[in-house]
Amino acid sequence: MHSPTSIPRRTFLTLAGVLPFVAWRTIDVDVDPSAVLESARSPGDFELNPDPDGKDWRGAPRVTASRNYVGEAIAGPPTEIRSRWTNANLYLLYINPYDELNLKPDPTPSVETPRLWNWDVAEAFIGSGVDRITRYKEFEVSPQSEWVDLDIDREDPQGQAGMKWNSGFTVKSRVDARARIWYGAMRIPFAAIDTRPPQTGRELRIGLYRIAGVDPSRRFYAWRPTGQPSFHVPQAFGTLRLK
Repeated sequence: MHSPTSIPRRTFLTLAGVLPFVAWRTIDVDVDPSAVLESARSPGDFELNPDPDGKDWRGAPRVTASRNYVGEAIAGPPTEIRSRWTNANLYLLYINPYDELNLKPDPTPSVETPRLWNWDVAEAFIGSGVDRITRYKEFEVSPQSEWVDLDIDREDPQGQAGMKWNSGFTVKSRVDARARIWYGAMRIPFAAIDTRPPQTGRELRIGLYRIAGVDPSRRFYAWRPTGQPSFHVPQAFGTLRLK
């Protein structure tokens, strides 16, 4: 990461929308603390357990998403995301209160599910490079433990690997129908998102999102609102910091 300067993040995002990448990518910015998800180091890898009260998740750092992609408040309890990491993997847990689940009929969690975003889903967009922020990876998990991972290149959509890419990540979900909350956990190999080995202090770019409910009242949760009716705005991603 670059050292902070006096240029506020809001100014950076404005510049990022109008200047060529080669011009704005070298601008140093302050890191807004509210735009940081810290990830706590775990002494070793652990079995995926989508239980927020489990020992691996109980004290994990967390952020919440309570607004949609254009920044409007969403009624009801927020989505919560927690994170841990090891030398091999990044772990994410989504806690998702719901009114009504929108589930794909006949789920097949043993294989990748195309267009999973048409149903209830939690998503993480993660990028490691600062020289070309339009390159990032997308990871999704559904309440039925369905999954999809994609290699995204916003500058070169025809050249991106898309669903042909395989990260080797795993997921596990659980639905608490009585509490009306579903939980989704991800284990993402670091090798799939960064060529460098993970270490304390390492920072990655991350967008955390969720799609919930049934049309016409679907809800689009964004930890960092993008300002557009789309999650694919990498200039609006926050920071994942390994602690």
